Amino acid sequence: MKKQRSVTTKPKRRNAPKAARRRKPSAADANEKIALIERRLNEALEQQRATSEVLQVISSSPGELEPVFHAMLENAVRICEAKFGVLFRYDGDVFRAAAWLGVPPAYEDSLRHRGSFQPGVGAPLHRLIQTKALVQTVDELAEPNPGPAAKIGGARSLIAVPMRKEDELVGAFVIYRTEVRPFTDKQIELVTNFAAQAVIAIENTRLLNELRESLQQQTATADVLKVISRSTFDLQTVLDTLVDSATHLCDADGTIIWRPQDGGYRLAASCGLSPEYEAQFGQLSLKPEGGSTVGRTLRAMRTLHIPDMAVDPEYSSYDLKRLGGYRAILGVPLMREEMPVGVMTVGRQTAKAFTDTQIALVTTFADQAVIAIENVRLFESVEARTRELAKSLESLRTAQDRLVQTEKLASLGQLTAGIAHEIKNPLNFVNNFSAISVELIDELRQALAGANLDNKLRAEIGEIADMLQGNLDKVVQHGKRADAIVKNMLLHSRQGSGEHRPIDINAIVEESLNLAYHGARAEKQGFNITLEKSFDPAAGEVDVFPQEITRVLLNLISNGFYAATKRKAEANGGDYEPTLAAVTKNLGDSVEIRIRDNGTGIPPEVKERMFNPFFTTKPVGEGTGLGLSISYDIIIKQHAGSIEVDTQPGEFTEFKIVLPRGAATIAKSGESA
Repeated sequence: MKKQRSVTTKPKRRNAPKAARRRKPSAADANEKIALIERRLNEALEQQRATSEVLQVISSSPGELEPVFHAMLENAVRICEAKFGVLFRYDGDVFRAAAWLGVPPAYEDSLRHRGSFQPGVGAPLHRLIQTKALVQTVDELAEPNPGPAAKIGGARSLIAVPMRKEDELVGAFVIYRTEVRPFTDKQIELVTNFAAQAVIAIENTRLLNELRESLQQQTATADVLKVISRSTFDLQTVLDTLVDSATHLCDADGTIIWRPQDGGYRLAASCGLSPEYEAQFGQLSLKPEGGSTVGRTLRAMRTLHIPDMAVDPEYSSYDLKRLGGYRAILGVPLMREEMPVGVMTVGRQTAKAFTDTQIALVTTFADQAVIAIENVRLFESVEARTRELAKSLESLRTAQDRLVQTEKLASLGQLTAGIAHEIKNPLNFVNNFSAISVELIDELRQALAGANLDNKLRAEIGEIADMLQGNLDKVVQHGKRADAIVKNMLLHSRQGSGEHRPIDINAIVEESLNLAYHGARAEKQGFNITLEKSFDPAAGEVDVFPQEITRVLLNLISNGFYAATKRKAEANGGDYEPTLAAVTKNLGDSVEIRIRDNGTGIPPEVKERMFNPFFTTKPVGEGTGLGLSISYDIIIKQHAGSIEVDTQPGEFTEFKIVLPRGAATIAKSGESA
């Protein structure tokens, strides 16, 4: 229902001339309106440029907050016609200056030496803590207790805009003027928008750092597993690798693995010790019941963590505190069937506690040390069965490699899903409001078409509108691309969709070929390629998730089309004929699918990384680097199958997929187990 407007009836002026009652707008009125429109357009364009510049800095500086904060402050100070600005971070108790721009030298020295602080009662930041809402001071010097910005920096009018993560205050943008002049609503709106973008940048940086830390630890674990698989019976090499990895990844000063020998525990491997300390530790034989780190760890049969040995009353005088100068210590038992086979100790010379992630990593390394020790014991006890053991170890190597890849994909899937969900909401706002702004420009042009404007002014307004239109088109274009990347990230993190059921493998391969071929012809004019099909009539049915298998086949076929088309372009009209072949084969309890193209092939350095998430050799905008990673996930995790690649650069690439007959059922039963 439309709201009714209230109308005030005014007495008619009966004797007034008709021309006076219906006065036409003068040229001055029209010029004033045009000037107002031009000012608003300039303001909108300026704000759009500032926001675009900040977004570009955010996208080009992943994980770096300093350039993002500087760009925000620079644009905020400029558009707000202010003198200087400061961005403060808040940890729930104290503020600290994280970035500043244009501040007077005396106030800058104050910011550098002030460090963390609690604002005084009545100060703008104090009011911000209490209300978590915008604070505007018309004249800071007129306040009962003006702060350092006014006393030292000459600030007069200011706004303090809160940075909120959900309902939690995490910081503030403070923009200062050295004259008494309140800020406009448009200026406040811009700074508020920057504050929201700063919160997103901080959160994205946190997630990215967690991602990097996780990937670093996953890579280190994979390297350790590779060493174990390559040096299965060279125990010393494995233990040396474990202590070296633990020392570096836990930011420690030294790591030791102790093994039982002659009734005590002696040094078996070490990293980070000076020759003097290593010689002293090598002479020790620590008793399980003693007061040392080794003894206390074995007595408790669990992880021992002491953030500061100097204040621990149980420490004996001969242990690490005296010999190595250690302050923080971590002891993890090496347990096999509830019996200790060693202890891993990690030490720091500073009183700094180990994080939960670092403790978990050392525990994983301790488990791997147990595996290595047990492998050697088994090898020595069953030497007569070398051939059977070698076969079992080969299976173990394959299982370990698959486990590492699966864990990396699962961990990255969770992190990418979190990042994607965080980005999706602000991205939707950018896309939606950009599209609306494009429509508003068209409406503006239509409104101005009937205005009585001279050619010069009309041309100037048209130029401004064109520039604004071009900027918005770029925002829309890159917003759509970002949205596609987010969707692919979410696809990468999710599990199988739909219901699994038996399908004719030949039918789904042929359907995928047709879909990919006609899609490529519709997308690129003049596309053509020879399709070769060799389907085994006995291939039969396989229990799978049809949508997921179709996604894998479409991805592999599309990659083949891309490689063949690229080679044809490089041939420059030669006798090369693009060809893609699809083959199925009955393997009894499983079925094999081969997709082969005669395109550009894959170099060895690319082949090693082709299944890694976000790795792509395609130009920017043509690929996200998630296609093969998702395909690997679908075949290995969701269908308990295998996917391999054979390639020769400049000649061909062939993907081979093997699916068990009950692929989806086997994978689900494995997850349940």
